[in-house]
Amino acid sequence: MKVFEKQSNIFKILSEGVSEGIIVVNEEQIIVACNGSANEIFGYETDELVGMSLNILIPQEYHKKHKVHFEGFVQKKEKRYMGKGRDIYGVRKDGTKFPVEAGLNPFSIYGNNYVMTLVIDITLRKEQEQEIKELNALLEQKIEKRTEELHFTIKELQEEVKLRKEAESKIKESLKKERDLNELKTKFLSLVSHEFKTPLSGILTSATLVGKYTKEKQQDKREKHLDTIKNKVKYLDNILNDFLSIERLETGKATYKFSTFPLSKVINEVVYDANMLLKDGQRINYPNDVDSYTLEFDEKILELVLSNLINNAIKYSGENTIIDLQVGFEDDALVFTIIDQGIGIPEKEQKFIFNRYFRAENALLDQGTGIGLNIVKSHLENLGGNIIFTSKENEGSIFTVKIPVANNHQS
Repeated sequence: MKVFEKQSNIFKILSEGVSEGIIVVNEEQIIVACNGSANEIFGYETDELVGMSLNILIPQEYHKKHKVHFEGFVQKKEKRYMGKGRDIYGVRKDGTKFPVEAGLNPFSIYGNNYVMTLVIDITLRKEQEQEIKELNALLEQKIEKRTEELHFTIKELQEEVKLRKEAESKIKESLKKERDLNELKTKFLSLVSHEFKTPLSGILTSATLVGKYTKEKQQDKREKHLDTIKNKVKYLDNILNDFLSIERLETGKATYKFSTFPLSKVINEVVYDANMLLKDGQRINYPNDVDSYTLEFDEKILELVLSNLINNAIKYSGENTIIDLQVGFEDDALVFTIIDQGIGIPEKEQKFIFNRYFRAENALLDQGTGIGLNIVKSHLENLGGNIIFTSKENEGSIFTVKIPVANNHQS
């Protein structure tokens, strides 16, 4: 598969930032891809596992049962956790066996079925659980012995039991948070798989058709499919940029580069790119009086903000509608207003609209990751700006962005 070839960096970009091991196998249980964390967990070099049978990572005594479980899982095609109610183990390259936790997620690309596994080495957790068991046993022995000896010792042990329970409570809470995080990561990987599947299929189809239109009179058809390829690649590039932005914002590594630039430069680029996404009869109202303004801000962030909002307006509006972009000044802020005539946001869901991965129920059939508005809001707040909106279902939405105007001027 092209998605997993060495020269393809899509899987690498998505998986190398994940601390857990990611292993992808085909229906024959042959490993087709894995990330660096998986190699480290199992003690293999980069790409050494690719092409090997999954059995190499499973203890010999479990091979027969695993084959039956795997075949049944592929047929049902539903994601689940392995080893529910029982312990499961992996085996490293040096032959050592160790406990693992694994989540399974089946998916299909280009007609081929795969299973993605998220693997976690839980050796430390098992050791901690064993330590807790041993500690409990020891404490119970102490309680029994000292109860027989002295009253003041009983009081001491009661305090000790209290501390133990508090420690157990903290450990249980920590384990619950870990499970919740693992579930979130599994959902994230499932989302990524889904969002990449459709545009990749479109690129492959258009690339195939372009090769069939070889005559000069078929130039219009070639250009149509080339535009499709460009749009799909642009969509994938935007998704990758969004995921990278999430990672930088999460880790506090987001950096901003201020420069002085004409406001019209950014607006022209955003509108030009957006025009390629317009549906039949749609048009964008270009703002008035922007050619004379020079702005001191992070140019890339401003482009990201406006592109996200205008592209959303196009996506969630029907044919023969207008997307109105307005620019003006209000107090000490430069104000951008994007008005559409789209499907709007249900009132009961409006409070969640800036939450990461959230998508309104009336937008679930449209492509999207649910992280764009979250990224926009985070960047704006980091730079002293803000974003608000009003919306009415089936009538449209108005998004208003304000950014500081210090050192900005009209030429």
